[in-house]
Amino acid sequence: MMSKKVVVALGGNAILTDDPTAQGQMKALRQTSKHLVELIKQGFQLIISHGNGPQVGNLLLQQAASDSTANPALPLDTCVAMTQGSIGYWLQKTLREALVEAGLEQDVVSIVTQVIVNHDDPAFENPTKPIGPFLTEEEAQRKAATSTERYIEDAGRGYRKVVPSPKPISIVEHQVIKKLVSQDVITISSGGGGIPVVQKEQRLQGVEAVIDKDFASAKLAELVEADYLLILTGVDHVFINYNLPNEEKLEEVTISQLKQWIKEEQFAPGSMLPKVEATIEFVEKSPDSKAVITSLENIAAFFDGGSATVIQYD
Repeated sequence: MMSKKVVVALGGNAILTDDPTAQGQMKALRQTSKHLVELIKQGFQLIISHGNGPQVGNLLLQQAASDSTANPALPLDTCVAMTQGSIGYWLQKTLREALVEAGLEQDVVSIVTQVIVNHDDPAFENPTKPIGPFLTEEEAQRKAATSTERYIEDAGRGYRKVVPSPKPISIVEHQVIKKLVSQDVITISSGGGGIPVVQKEQRLQGVEAVIDKDFASAKLAELVEADYLLILTGVDHVFINYNLPNEEKLEEVTISQLKQWIKEEQFAPGSMLPKVEATIEFVEKSPDSKAVITSLENIAAFFDGGSATVIQYD
């Protein structure tokens, strides 16, 4: 019997806790890797994706601080590639350690991943994703006056640059990923939502944008024909009527139920909503598969007969 293919989308809390150093993030990933190995022990084929929000934010701060004629700051698409490399390295290292500790032999590889977006995506006309350092209102106005960049006030902490967050339409390296998966290689790809690129005739061109990690993971799961899309977050289940007396834990749900709850604004924008929307996209395009939203700590228990939020076709 062939192994079930599972795309695991790791959230930021699986990589970064309260220590932003490389050693601190590897320490967090050692714990993450132990949880992932439990799935491998159960016979699942893992296809891993991950976020990079805190990491690329820190890198952009470093780039801005050292920007000069002799050492110019690198663009956002390159910074996404750099964090794909660093997080991929840490995860390859810690996952290999966990595999050896469990007495398992399996190759692990990271893939610098380009994700194609549409240059006509409406997101390019309405950038919404804050990135980079916080500025005063005067600094933001000065930068905006001498460029096409846009700045918004962010949560009372200052002004930040905003960039578009277009939807992924394909993944350049998906055939390579499929080949590696068929050879039983654990792949790490689509880090940080992937490096956003647009097709310009025969060339791919990087763009100043950020792709949502969960939508990129849904596209990855569709393209590799995964049996499960597993989106990890800080809770074991999704809830409706959250923090109210009639709060309800969601276990087995359909995409039509989720669409109704979205209309009722049950899921927080920028938090649970994109995760729910990504699972809907995957299940609509892969009706024989399932999507799961749960916590890292709950994944092995769920696949061993426990409970999580499971989304399936009507």
